[in-house]
Amino acid sequence: MPTPTLILPPRTTQTWRALATDIKLAHSVFALPFALLGAFMAAPRTGAFIDWSRFGRGLPLILGAMFFARTAAMIANRVVDREIDARNPRTRHRALPGGRVTLRQARAAWLAAAALFMATCALFGPLLDNWWPLVLGLPVLVWLSAYGLLKRSTAACHLYLGASLALSVPAAALAIDPEAIGAPPLWLLAGMVLTWVAGFDILYALQDLEVDRRDGLHSIPAWLGETGAIGISRMCHALAACLLVASWRLDSRLGMLFGIGVGASILLLVLEHWIIARRGRAGIPMAFFTLNGIVSCLLGLLGIADLIRGHGG
Repeated sequence: MPTPTLILPPRTTQTWRALATDIKLAHSVFALPFALLGAFMAAPRTGAFIDWSRFGRGLPLILGAMFFARTAAMIANRVVDREIDARNPRTRHRALPGGRVTLRQARAAWLAAAALFMATCALFGPLLDNWWPLVLGLPVLVWLSAYGLLKRSTAACHLYLGASLALSVPAAALAIDPEAIGAPPLWLLAGMVLTWVAGFDILYALQDLEVDRRDGLHSIPAWLGETGAIGISRMCHALAACLLVASWRLDSRLGMLFGIGVGASILLLVLEHWIIARRGRAGIPMAFFTLNGIVSCLLGLLGIADLIRGHGG
């Protein structure tokens, strides 16, 4: 007798496939390495070694929570922006305005992702004796899902997005060990993520400058124009570089490897702005995804390597 398998209804499968094209899982590379780095910064120790028995139970939960939280946030953004997306030539072919997913299906998908996120948060209680993720899960979910509303009222939407990704650093640390949440290097790293993301999101928004002005939407490019927006982005990235260096120097466990990542990341940010200066909006795809993806992966991997080595683990 054949082993039974779980097969999703075709309509459900098609809905998730259509939404997946808009959610862009590859963009998880911006926050996930920093969440893992924050978790390792908070890793409990037994003597000089990381307590892998406890830490190992927390890491899969962090990965799951990140996945479901981001999925819920992106679906919420697509739902809120569906009419705006339909008027924008760059986004009118997305799943909702393109008619491949109905509003009801999108809302059901958000509820599913939100429920799975909260269920994952709840598991930290019995598995790590840590109920903070469950207590704070709903406020975090509301915060992440509200991003799409900001562009209707304030040009600070770029900072809001930066703060949303920056939450991954202290949230992952809190999930592993609530006592680690007060460490200054952790918050300096979160500040770096906030200003770094805001800086490259401003550059990304240059693509929609004319559409934002036409529709009365708020963004730094719509407010200040292309030249002013690039200037603000440069200031954000200069501050991000300073916060990154400060985080590195204040955490004695972050050594040479992370220092190499810090130096390389600053050079990559300089390269990002050089590309924008030379190529204008045509350089946005490379500057937005490729270079910033390398920054997050470098810092995450080299920082974790230093922390493991520094712990003797």
